[in-house]
Amino acid sequence: MAVAAPGQLNVDESPSWGSRSVDNFEKLEQIGEGTYGQVYMAKEIRTGEVVALKKIRMDNEREGFPITAIREIKILKKLHHENIIKLKEIVTSPGFSLSNGNKYKGSIYMVFEYMDHDLTGLADRPGMRFTVPQIKCYMRQLLTGLHYCHVNQVLHRDIKGSNLLIDNEGNLKLADFGLARSFSNDHNANLTNRVITLWYRPPELLLGTTKYGPAVDMWSVGCIFAELLHGKPILPGKNEPEQLNKIFELCGAPDEINWPGVSKIPWYNNFKPTRPMKRRVREVFKHFDRHALELLEKMLTLDPSQRISAKDALDAEYFWNDPLPCDPKSLPKYESSHEFQTKKKRQQQRQQEEAAKRQKLQHPQQHGRLPPIQQSGQPHPQLRPGPSQPMHNSQPPVVAGPSHHYGKPRGPSGGPNRYPQGGNPSGPYPNRGGQGGGYNSGPYPPQGRGPPYAASGMPGPGPRGGGSSYGAPNYPQGGPYGNSGGGRGPNMMGGNRNQPYGGWQQ
Repeated sequence: MAVAAPGQLNVDESPSWGSRSVDNFEKLEQIGEGTYGQVYMAKEIRTGEVVALKKIRMDNEREGFPITAIREIKILKKLHHENIIKLKEIVTSPGFSLSNGNKYKGSIYMVFEYMDHDLTGLADRPGMRFTVPQIKCYMRQLLTGLHYCHVNQVLHRDIKGSNLLIDNEGNLKLADFGLARSFSNDHNANLTNRVITLWYRPPELLLGTTKYGPAVDMWSVGCIFAELLHGKPILPGKNEPEQLNKIFELCGAPDEINWPGVSKIPWYNNFKPTRPMKRRVREVFKHFDRHALELLEKMLTLDPSQRISAKDALDAEYFWNDPLPCDPKSLPKYESSHEFQTKKKRQQQRQQEEAAKRQKLQHPQQHGRLPPIQQSGQPHPQLRPGPSQPMHNSQPPVVAGPSHHYGKPRGPSGGPNRYPQGGNPSGPYPNRGGQGGGYNSGPYPPQGRGPPYAASGMPGPGPRGGGSSYGAPNYPQGGPYGNSGGGRGPNMMGGNRNQPYGGWQQ
């Protein structure tokens, strides 16, 4: 198959897709699970290449192949970019007949390049702390990949930490295009508003609009940005009304002044605040760097028509002020960590702690000092003997040692200091060499100035021109290559995600 150059669209079809069996791969470890199926770390037997296998769940499908999987395959075959996950091929497992007469239909797997981490799993590592240059590096790559999607008229519609994959070379890639779809620039098509995991869902979708564009993804990016700087999710609502209330408490109540046309959105009157609410973004995040706060304000703008685009965000002063974004290759290498794995470890730790508590309750420790047994001819144990009359069979006193408790910490795993406080620069990582690639061709306009690397000796795009990007390489519990949302807000999609309102998802 002829592969398009980075930054260009793939238009060639691959005749070999679907012709190979999953038996060509050896499954090593499960790294994700959700309503879509499972994701496995696997190794191709012939070449030894490590990949990710995403099993497409077919048992709930009465209409044939899932529409979301069709969209994901179609979009990923079209997109080709350094910051978007690469779909390598489709493989199948053959169907067969069981002894009881039932037929097993077989399975279909999507084969992806393997990535060592997702952003949520990496952030949840104990003791993990992102530096400001590291945050800028990740944010720059996220915006670069999203800009490519939007220019090619693709909405992602599920930006969150567990769908942002990172390898040990520091490269970040957008993954899980199961909710993605193409859009038209006039935004006249009716699209479902039951998309984007709740904590990252913008107010226009929560208020019921069905006409929207790239601004919905930019709200999610703003939530991720604030989360990286703040150290925890900023809008953790339990349901749609609470989510809207949290947004209004932070960003102010919407009205025709700050959001012209908001009163015409379907559910505005149902959720309109009953009391005045002022915008408090600068007050709540006053510890952020000034340039970070300016960019966050533009990302978390209530009116989607005024929300900053990915292209303009890449040109923000935040990426041009010290400390500069570091070179991805200069970032430290970590042990593999995906949200599914970190959740599983926390769950096992909780189970072990609960089992230890139950065992302690069932088998309480005997007191370290028991009263002596009274024998005939001895004084009563309650009568304290005199100094010249020692107590027979008395035990030496037991000194109580320090009390230990190995309970679960209260804060988020990794402690409260895994992120920089106040956005204060802690300096970039040392440069280990390597060149930053770029894309200067392709069917979309240049994205404005591209921030240079922080390390000296790295080629930069010039003081104010030439965009560059880095090259190379449910929703319940989830993994990176498919939808995963348990750890970062409930999905609130309601039932089968293919049919949010009892009809086809748009």
